[in-house]
Amino acid sequence: MFKTRLLSGIVLVIILIATVGMGGYVLFSVLGIISLIGLSELYKVVGVHNKVLGYAGYIAAVFYYLLLLTGHTEYITMFTILFLVIAMAVYVFTFPSFGAEQVMTVFFGLFYVAVMLSYVYQTRNLPDGGILVWLIFLSSWGCDTCAYCVGVLIGKHKMAPKLSPKKSVEGGVGGVLGAALLGVLFALAVNRWASADADLLHYALICGAGGMISQIGDLAASAVKRNHDIKDYGTLIPGHGGILDRFDSVIFTAPVIYYLAILLAGNI
Repeated sequence: MFKTRLLSGIVLVIILIATVGMGGYVLFSVLGIISLIGLSELYKVVGVHNKVLGYAGYIAAVFYYLLLLTGHTEYITMFTILFLVIAMAVYVFTFPSFGAEQVMTVFFGLFYVAVMLSYVYQTRNLPDGGILVWLIFLSSWGCDTCAYCVGVLIGKHKMAPKLSPKKSVEGGVGGVLGAALLGVLFALAVNRWASADADLLHYALICGAGGMISQIGDLAASAVKRNHDIKDYGTLIPGHGGILDRFDSVIFTAPVIYYLAILLAGNI
């Protein structure tokens, strides 16, 4: 099990480095595919992944990404309202085929999966996005690793005992501090080898905040799975479950890094 998890993790990191490093249409396309797979996993939880209501969600995700690609983001609010109307139309004209929870999950899923993940692409497109985009993964996955290590060593007080009994307050704090430290180390590396001007304090704040939010994303995914009595969202990635199991923290971290990068690093 450990070997499978390790190998799949290595493959995932290699793919990540290649796609994020290239950016542009490659990253855009990969994120679009990941978003559709993630939506399918979420919709499967409520049983609409292969039904007309689920298809409405997939089509909405495609349209959202097209708006993003073409730069017509001013239409996103109008598009959101239209999608809500379409989802409710499916609900009423096929009643009682779907329940209210299924409709709300389809609508919510577009933002939880597709919109939130798209901020990886949007961060990559910032003026210094080739560097800043790595803070998303550094803070989310770095926080997770640091939180685990600190929790194993000194964790005593449970953070959310009914939701995730193994997570501790000490681990959570250690994860945030560890992510901030990784941000500082990354800034030092950027200044040394990329000949850039990365502010150590800004990078520490960005990664620390990202790490804090990533834990909410991790716990939120656990809450959904517990409510529906499932262990993983899927089995797409051996040893890691599905897309949402692996990117649950990244989903929450990406938009946080994007906006903090603008506010703190001056990338606008």
